[in-house]
Amino acid sequence: MATQTANALRFLSMDTVQAANSGHPGAPMGMADIADVLWREFLRHNPKNPKFANRDRF
Repeated sequence: MATQTANALRFLSMDTVQAANSGHPGAPMGMADIADVLWREFLRHNPKNPKFANRDRF
């Protein structure tokens, strides 16, 4: 699961850089695994209630 999510982040970052015709995707592609682990294991969020008061912002 983690690899699929990180790969999705990588593809989104490539698509965004390509659409903007500007930027460098190196950092987002390299940090996709870190972002995935942070999101799944450390950040507090609730998809059913995205505006709850104690949520973390990323």
